[in-house]
Amino acid sequence: MSAKPAEQPLNIPSVSQTQEARELIEGIVTGVSTVILGKADAVRLAVACLLARGHLLFEDIPGVGKTMLSQALAQALGLQFRRVQFTSDLLPADILGASIYDREKAAFVFHPGPVFAQVLLADEINRGTPKTQSALLEAMEEGRVTADGVTHPLPSPFFVIATQNPLTQIGTFPLPESQLDRFLMRLELGIPDREAERAMLEGGDRRAALQALRPAMDGAQLTAMQQLAQRIHAAPALLDYLQDLLGASRQLARGLSPRAGLALLSAARAWALMQGRPMVIPEDIQAVGTAVMAHRLEHSEQGASGVVAATHLMQNTPVV
Repeated sequence: MSAKPAEQPLNIPSVSQTQEARELIEGIVTGVSTVILGKADAVRLAVACLLARGHLLFEDIPGVGKTMLSQALAQALGLQFRRVQFTSDLLPADILGASIYDREKAAFVFHPGPVFAQVLLADEINRGTPKTQSALLEAMEEGRVTADGVTHPLPSPFFVIATQNPLTQIGTFPLPESQLDRFLMRLELGIPDREAERAMLEGGDRRAALQALRPAMDGAQLTAMQQLAQRIHAAPALLDYLQDLLGASRQLARGLSPRAGLALLSAARAWALMQGRPMVIPEDIQAVGTAVMAHRLEHSEQGASGVVAATHLMQNTPVV
Protein backbone atom coordinates (compact mmCIF):
# COMPACT_ATOMS: atom_id res chain seq x y z
CA MET A 1 0.00 0.00 0.00
CA SER A 2 1.53 3.30 -1.04
CA ALA A 3 2.10 5.97 1.56
CA LYS A 4 -0.25 8.92 1.62
CA PRO A 5 1.49 11.97 0.14
CA ALA A 6 2.28 14.71 2.63
CA GLU A 7 0.04 17.77 2.45
CA GLN A 8 1.66 20.84 1.02
CA PRO A 9 1.95 23.67 3.57
CA LEU A 10 -0.19 26.72 2.92
CA ASN A 11 1.71 29.66 1.54
CA ILE A 12 0.61 31.90 4.41
CA PRO A 13 2.80 34.91 5.19
CA SER A 14 4.60 34.97 8.52
CA VAL A 15 3.71 37.34 11.33
CA SER A 16 7.01 39.16 10.81
CA GLN A 17 6.14 39.71 7.13
CA THR A 18 2.70 41.07 7.93
CA GLN A 19 4.02 43.29 10.71
CA GLU A 20 6.66 44.73 8.39
CA ALA A 21 3.96 45.34 5.77
CA ARG A 22 1.79 47.03 8.35
CA GLU A 23 4.54 49.52 9.19
CA LEU A 24 5.02 50.41 5.52
CA ILE A 25 1.28 50.78 4.97
CA GLU A 26 0.92 52.95 8.08
CA GLY A 27 3.48 55.28 6.53
CA ILE A 28 1.20 55.67 3.51
CA VAL A 29 -1.89 56.28 5.66
CA THR A 30 -0.05 58.79 7.85
CA GLY A 31 1.33 60.68 4.88
CA VAL A 32 -2.01 60.93 3.07
CA SER A 33 -3.73 61.94 6.31
CA THR A 34 -1.50 65.01 6.54
CA VAL A 35 -3.16 66.19 3.31
CA ILE A 36 -6.72 64.89 3.86
CA LEU A 37 -7.56 65.92 7.41
CA GLY A 38 -10.08 64.15 9.60
CA LYS A 39 -10.77 61.31 7.16
CA ALA A 40 -8.47 58.54 8.39
CA ASP A 41 -11.13 55.82 7.97
CA ALA A 42 -11.74 56.76 4.32
CA VAL A 43 -7.99 56.87 3.67
CA ARG A 44 -7.55 53.39 5.17
CA LEU A 45 -10.38 51.97 3.06
CA ALA A 46 -8.91 53.56 -0.08
CA VAL A 47 -5.53 51.98 0.68
CA ALA A 48 -7.22 48.62 1.33
CA CYS A 49 -8.96 48.89 -2.05
CA LEU A 50 -5.62 49.49 -3.74
CA LEU A 51 -3.96 46.57 -1.91
CA ALA A 52 -6.81 44.30 -3.03
CA ARG A 53 -6.17 45.26 -6.68
CA GLY A 54 -9.60 46.85 -6.93
CA HIS A 55 -10.90 50.15 -8.22
CA LEU A 56 -12.57 52.86 -6.16
CA LEU A 57 -15.71 54.93 -6.70
CA PHE A 58 -16.34 58.15 -4.76
CA GLU A 59 -19.86 59.51 -4.66
CA ASP A 60 -20.05 62.87 -2.94
CA ILE A 61 -20.66 66.56 -3.37
CA PRO A 62 -17.91 68.68 -4.99
CA GLY A 63 -15.22 70.24 -2.83
CA VAL A 64 -14.71 67.62 -0.11
CA GLY A 65 -11.25 66.48 -1.24
CA LYS A 66 -11.80 63.56 -3.62
CA THR A 67 -9.28 64.81 -6.18
CA MET A 68 -6.79 65.75 -3.48
CA LEU A 69 -7.03 62.28 -1.93
CA SER A 70 -6.39 60.67 -5.32
CA GLN A 71 -3.31 62.82 -5.90
CA ALA A 72 -2.04 62.22 -2.35
CA LEU A 73 -2.33 58.43 -2.73
CA ALA A 74 -0.40 58.51 -6.00
CA GLN A 75 2.30 60.75 -4.56
CA ALA A 76 2.67 58.75 -1.33
CA LEU A 77 3.16 55.61 -3.42
CA GLY A 78 5.43 57.17 -6.03
CA LEU A 79 2.99 56.31 -8.84
CA GLN A 80 2.26 58.12 -12.10
CA PHE A 81 -0.99 60.08 -11.83
CA ARG A 82 -3.31 61.36 -14.55
CA ARG A 83 -6.75 62.92 -14.43
CA VAL A 84 -9.59 62.88 -16.99
CA GLN A 85 -12.53 65.25 -16.68
CA PHE A 86 -15.60 63.44 -17.99
CA THR A 87 -18.02 65.49 -20.08
CA SER A 88 -20.89 64.59 -22.37
CA ASP A 89 -18.73 65.05 -25.50
CA LEU A 90 -15.81 62.91 -24.26
CA LEU A 91 -15.10 60.00 -26.64
CA PRO A 92 -13.62 56.56 -25.83
CA ALA A 93 -10.49 57.44 -27.86
CA ASP A 94 -9.96 60.48 -25.63
CA ILE A 95 -9.34 58.05 -22.76
CA LEU A 96 -7.91 54.94 -24.39
CA GLY A 97 -5.83 56.51 -27.15
CA ALA A 98 -5.96 56.31 -30.93
CA SER A 99 -3.93 55.25 -33.95
CA ILE A 100 -2.77 58.23 -36.01
CA TYR A 101 -1.14 58.02 -39.43
CA ASP A 102 2.58 58.86 -39.37
CA ARG A 103 3.82 60.12 -42.75
CA GLU A 104 7.48 59.42 -42.00
CA LYS A 105 6.79 55.81 -41.04
CA ALA A 106 3.99 55.42 -43.60
CA ALA A 107 1.99 53.59 -40.97
CA PHE A 108 -0.55 54.17 -38.24
CA VAL A 109 1.07 54.69 -34.83
CA PHE A 110 -0.83 54.17 -31.59
CA HIS A 111 -0.79 57.16 -29.25
CA PRO A 112 -1.71 56.02 -25.70
CA GLY A 113 -4.45 57.91 -23.90
CA PRO A 114 -4.51 58.97 -20.25
CA VAL A 115 -5.68 55.50 -19.17
CA PHE A 116 -2.03 54.46 -19.49
CA ALA A 117 -1.20 55.66 -15.99
CA GLN A 118 -0.73 53.87 -12.70
CA VAL A 119 -3.36 55.98 -10.92
CA LEU A 120 -6.14 57.39 -13.08
CA LEU A 121 -8.72 59.81 -11.71
CA ALA A 122 -11.92 59.59 -13.76
CA ASP A 123 -13.54 62.78 -12.52
CA GLU A 124 -17.34 63.03 -12.66
CA ILE A 125 -17.60 59.73 -14.53
CA ASN A 126 -21.38 59.92 -14.68
CA ARG A 127 -21.21 63.06 -16.83
CA GLY A 128 -19.75 60.93 -19.63
CA THR A 129 -21.98 59.02 -22.04
CA PRO A 130 -22.61 55.30 -21.47
CA LYS A 131 -20.35 54.44 -24.45
CA THR A 132 -17.40 56.31 -22.94
CA GLN A 133 -18.07 54.91 -19.47
CA SER A 134 -18.10 51.38 -20.89
CA ALA A 135 -14.79 51.90 -22.71
CA LEU A 136 -13.04 52.83 -19.47
CA LEU A 137 -14.69 50.09 -17.42
CA GLU A 138 -13.75 47.47 -20.03
CA ALA A 139 -10.11 48.58 -19.83
CA MET A 140 -10.32 48.36 -16.02
CA GLU A 141 -11.65 44.82 -16.22
CA GLU A 142 -9.27 43.53 -18.90
CA GLY A 143 -6.13 45.40 -17.84
CA ARG A 144 -5.37 46.19 -21.47
CA VAL A 145 -6.47 48.23 -24.48
CA THR A 146 -6.86 46.83 -27.99
CA ALA A 147 -6.54 49.15 -30.98
CA ASP A 148 -6.44 48.04 -34.64
CA GLY A 149 -6.02 44.44 -33.55
CA VAL A 150 -2.99 45.18 -31.37
CA THR A 151 -3.21 44.70 -27.60
CA HIS A 152 -1.50 47.21 -25.34
CA PRO A 153 -1.15 46.21 -21.66
CA LEU A 154 -1.95 48.84 -19.05
CA PRO A 155 0.68 49.73 -16.42
CA SER A 156 1.08 47.70 -13.27
CA PRO A 157 -0.02 48.57 -10.66
CA PHE A 158 -3.14 50.11 -12.21
CA PHE A 159 -5.70 51.84 -10.01
CA VAL A 160 -8.76 53.79 -11.13
CA ILE A 161 -10.45 56.26 -8.80
CA ALA A 162 -13.73 57.51 -10.25
CA THR A 163 -15.87 60.27 -8.80
CA GLN A 164 -19.61 60.38 -9.31
CA ASN A 165 -21.88 63.35 -8.77
CA PRO A 166 -25.16 62.86 -6.92
CA LEU A 167 -27.69 61.58 -9.45
CA THR A 168 -30.03 64.46 -8.62
CA GLN A 169 -27.69 66.84 -10.45
CA ILE A 170 -28.45 67.80 -14.06
CA GLY A 171 -26.58 66.17 -16.94
CA THR A 172 -25.64 62.84 -15.39
CA PHE A 173 -25.72 59.34 -16.89
CA PRO A 174 -26.06 56.88 -13.98
CA LEU A 175 -23.71 53.89 -14.01
CA PRO A 176 -25.69 50.67 -14.58
CA GLU A 177 -25.56 47.98 -11.88
CA SER A 178 -23.23 45.79 -13.97
CA GLN A 179 -20.72 48.65 -14.24
CA LEU A 180 -21.01 49.65 -10.59
CA ASP A 181 -20.01 46.07 -9.81
CA ARG A 182 -16.64 46.70 -11.47
CA PHE A 183 -15.68 48.94 -8.56
CA LEU A 184 -14.46 47.07 -5.51
CA MET A 185 -15.54 49.85 -3.13
CA ARG A 186 -17.69 52.94 -3.06
CA LEU A 187 -16.85 55.61 -0.49
CA GLU A 188 -18.03 59.03 0.63
CA LEU A 189 -15.71 61.56 2.22
CA GLY A 190 -18.40 63.87 3.54
CA ILE A 191 -17.96 67.16 5.34
CA PRO A 192 -15.05 67.16 7.85
CA ASP A 193 -15.78 67.58 11.53
CA ARG A 194 -15.33 70.99 13.13
CA GLU A 195 -11.82 70.31 14.42
CA ALA A 196 -10.51 69.07 11.06
CA GLU A 197 -12.18 71.92 9.20
CA ARG A 198 -10.59 74.42 11.59
CA ALA A 199 -7.18 72.88 10.96
CA MET A 200 -7.75 73.28 7.22
CA LEU A 201 -8.78 76.91 7.64
CA GLU A 202 -5.72 77.68 9.73
CA GLY A 203 -3.36 75.64 7.56
CA GLY A 204 -4.12 77.37 4.30
CA ASP A 205 -3.97 75.80 0.84
CA ARG A 206 -3.80 71.98 1.01
CA ARG A 207 -1.76 71.91 -2.18
CA ALA A 208 1.29 72.94 -0.17
CA ALA A 209 0.82 69.87 2.05
CA LEU A 210 0.43 67.74 -1.08
CA GLN A 211 3.65 69.06 -2.60
CA ALA A 212 5.49 68.38 0.67
CA LEU A 213 4.35 64.73 0.69
CA ARG A 214 7.20 62.32 0.03
CA PRO A 215 6.79 58.74 -1.29
CA ALA A 216 6.77 56.11 1.45
CA MET A 217 6.71 53.23 -1.05
CA ASP A 218 7.31 52.62 -4.74
CA GLY A 219 5.46 50.64 -7.40
CA ALA A 220 7.54 47.48 -6.89
CA GLN A 221 6.89 47.51 -3.14
CA LEU A 222 3.18 48.08 -3.74
CA THR A 223 3.04 45.10 -6.11
CA ALA A 224 4.76 42.98 -3.46
CA MET A 225 2.18 44.15 -0.89
CA GLN A 226 -0.66 43.24 -3.23
CA GLN A 227 0.78 39.77 -3.69
CA LEU A 228 1.21 39.42 0.07
CA ALA A 229 -2.43 40.39 0.63
CA GLN A 230 -3.55 37.60 -1.69
CA ARG A 231 -1.76 35.08 0.55
CA ILE A 232 -3.56 36.10 3.76
CA HIS A 233 -5.28 32.99 5.10
CA ALA A 234 -9.07 32.62 5.20
CA ALA A 235 -10.07 29.68 7.41
CA PRO A 236 -13.07 27.45 6.52
CA ALA A 237 -15.07 28.93 9.40
CA LEU A 238 -14.42 32.43 8.04
CA LEU A 239 -15.62 31.33 4.59
CA ASP A 240 -18.75 29.90 6.25
CA TYR A 241 -19.47 33.35 7.71
CA LEU A 242 -18.85 34.99 4.33
CA GLN A 243 -21.23 32.56 2.62
CA ASP A 244 -23.85 33.20 5.30
CA LEU A 245 -23.63 36.93 4.47
CA LEU A 246 -23.97 36.22 0.76
CA GLY A 247 -26.89 33.88 1.35
CA ALA A 248 -28.68 36.39 3.56
CA SER A 249 -28.25 39.10 0.91
CA ARG A 250 -30.01 36.88 -1.63
CA GLN A 251 -33.18 37.05 0.41
CA LEU A 252 -33.40 40.66 -0.78
CA ALA A 253 -34.72 41.74 -4.16
CA ARG A 254 -31.18 41.82 -5.54
CA GLY A 255 -28.53 39.95 -3.60
CA LEU A 256 -24.77 39.72 -3.88
CA SER A 257 -23.21 37.79 -6.75
CA PRO A 258 -20.33 35.31 -6.41
CA ARG A 259 -18.05 38.04 -7.81
CA ALA A 260 -19.16 40.30 -4.97
CA GLY A 261 -18.20 37.55 -2.53
CA LEU A 262 -14.72 37.36 -4.05
CA ALA A 263 -14.45 41.15 -3.84
CA LEU A 264 -15.43 41.11 -0.16
CA LEU A 265 -12.86 38.42 0.60
CA SER A 266 -10.09 40.28 -1.26
CA ALA A 267 -10.87 43.50 0.60
CA ALA A 268 -10.96 41.66 3.94
CA ARG A 269 -7.56 40.09 3.21
CA ALA A 270 -6.12 43.53 2.47
CA TRP A 271 -7.61 44.91 5.70
CA ALA A 272 -6.11 42.02 7.70
CA LEU A 273 -2.70 42.78 6.20
CA MET A 274 -3.08 46.41 7.22
CA GLN A 275 -3.63 45.20 10.79
CA GLY A 276 -0.47 43.09 10.62
CA ARG A 277 -2.28 39.73 10.74
CA PRO A 278 -1.63 36.70 8.47
CA MET A 279 -5.28 35.59 8.63
CA VAL A 280 -8.72 37.09 8.11
CA ILE A 281 -11.15 37.40 11.01
CA PRO A 282 -14.85 38.36 10.88
CA GLU A 283 -14.04 41.90 12.02
CA ASP A 284 -12.06 42.40 8.79
CA ILE A 285 -15.13 41.57 6.71
CA GLN A 286 -17.23 43.90 8.86
CA ALA A 287 -14.67 46.72 8.52
CA VAL A 288 -14.84 46.71 4.71
CA GLY A 289 -18.38 45.35 4.36
CA THR A 290 -20.31 48.56 3.85
CA ALA A 291 -17.81 49.98 1.32
CA VAL A 292 -17.86 46.74 -0.70
CA MET A 293 -21.54 45.79 -0.44
CA ALA A 294 -23.57 49.01 -0.33
CA HIS A 295 -23.39 49.96 -4.03
CA ARG A 296 -24.15 46.35 -4.97
CA LEU A 297 -27.25 46.31 -2.76
CA GLU A 298 -28.66 49.69 -3.80
CA HIS A 299 -32.46 49.54 -4.15
CA SER A 300 -32.43 45.89 -3.08
CA GLU A 301 -35.38 46.66 -0.84
CA GLN A 302 -38.08 49.22 -1.45
CA GLY A 303 -37.09 52.43 0.31
CA ALA A 304 -33.83 51.04 1.70
CA SER A 305 -30.41 52.38 0.66
CA GLY A 306 -27.46 50.11 0.05
CA VAL A 307 -25.80 51.33 3.24
CA VAL A 308 -28.88 50.42 5.27
CA ALA A 309 -29.08 46.99 3.61
CA ALA A 310 -25.36 46.26 4.17
CA THR A 311 -25.55 47.36 7.81
CA HIS A 312 -28.63 45.20 8.36
CA LEU A 313 -26.89 42.16 6.89
CA MET A 314 -23.83 42.50 9.10
CA GLN A 315 -25.88 43.14 12.24
CA ASN A 316 -28.16 40.17 11.66
CA THR A 317 -25.76 37.53 10.34
CA PRO A 318 -24.25 35.64 13.30
CA VAL A 319 -20.52 34.98 13.38
CA VAL A 320 -19.95 31.22 13.24
